Parts: sequence; C-alpha cells; structure tokens
Amino acid sequence: MFPLDGTDRGPSVLLTIDDLTKTYPGAPAPVLDGISLTLDAGQSLALTGESGSGKSTLLHLAAALDHFDGGEIRIDGAPLSPLDDAARAALRRTTIAVVFQQFNLVPSLTVGANLALHARLADREEPDRTRHLADRLGLTDLLERYPEQLSGGQQQRVAIGRALALRPRLLLADEPTGSLDEVTGDRVMELLRELVTETGTALFLATHSPRIAATLGAHIHLSRGRLG
Repeated sequence: MFPLDGTDRGPSVLLTIDDLTKTYPGAPAPVLDGISLTLDAGQSLALTGESGSGKSTLLHLAAALDHFDGGEIRIDGAPLSPLDDAARAALRRTTIAVVFQQFNLVPSLTVGANLALHARLADREEPDRTRHLADRLGLTDLLERYPEQLSGGQQQRVAIGRALALRPRLLLADEPTGSLDEVTGDRVMELLRELVTETGTALFLATHSPRIAATLGAHIHLSRGRLG
C-alpha cells in the first residue's frame, strides 16, 4: 500500500517523496537520508520515531515550508523543487493543510474566525461545516474567545478544526494529539479518519504513540534519518 521506492503508481498517488535528503549546517549527519515513500488519496500513514529523528522536518518539507538538499517531493505528480515562495504558499492555501505542534493560531482572531480562516482564504468557507467541527471538537462555547484565553489542549483542537475546515487533499499532522487527553485524542483521531473516508484526503501523521499509529492505515518508522 505504501511502497518505499518512490515510484508513482497512477493518478491516485497524491504524495511522492523520492530519495529525499536534508542536512542542517553543522550537523554531523543528515537529518533525512534517502527517504522515499508514496501516499495515495484516501489513505492514511503514521510516522513514528524518537524525538529528534526528523519527523517534523519530513512533514515540513512535504508541506513546502522548507527546502531539501536532494531528491524530490511531488504533490499530484508536480515537483516542489521548482516552486517559488508564492507558489508554495498557494499550494498550502488550496491543497495542503498542516497541523503544527505550535498551533500557529492568529492571536487577533477569535476561535470562530481561526476555525474558518484557511477555508475562507481558499474561498471554501462553509459555515455549517465550521459549526459542525466546533461541536465535534468541543469548541462551541469557546467561539468568541481568543487564543490567549484557551488552554494548550483547546488551542490544539482549534488548529485541528482549522485544517479540517479547508477539506484539504493532503493533511499533514505533527503530533496532533500531543496536548490532548486520551479521550479527546481518540475523538480527534476519529474525525481525521472520517475526513480521509469522506473526502479522499491523504493523511500523513507524525506521532510518538504506537497506539495512535495503529489506528491509521499503515505505519512507518524513522530512525537516524532513514525509514525502517
């Protein structure tokens, strides 16, 4: 289901990572060393690894948030390496959504406005869907609050809802349940799996939890810059 040879298998392949390398200046070894995988539309893949193994780096590269040293990443068959910053930003507005560990909410916007932000920028705002997500994520009573008035777990739920509201083709999630209790985390994972089933979104999720990883369609492990 998730071949690690980087070979495209047809029009359903949404994400292709082919022989990817990334090294940070002064580092003794590459943080990513020859990473290859493919992910189809409508499939989910969990990425595990120790802290510092490169999980966040890999997701950031797939989100066109940073530049890699070698290899290639393709979204819908189109390579990322030739894209300038404007084209990369457009891709994140329309095709890719990212759930960050740091939440990255807009402090001057209410919870309701943060939830709708990415969908509005992509001209896909659906008020009924936003309300549904707020209800499913336990945010209905918080819509008029601002991020600084929320706990870390509440901010995480807003960030997840914001990504889901976009209905992205590719959802990249970096430890999306890390700030949540087990019950809330399971509810969030159910929502993410529903998105994959209902819309054909491809989900690539980094987690330190084997239990969370086991709920997705497939699981790979990153260690010392290589998949195993």
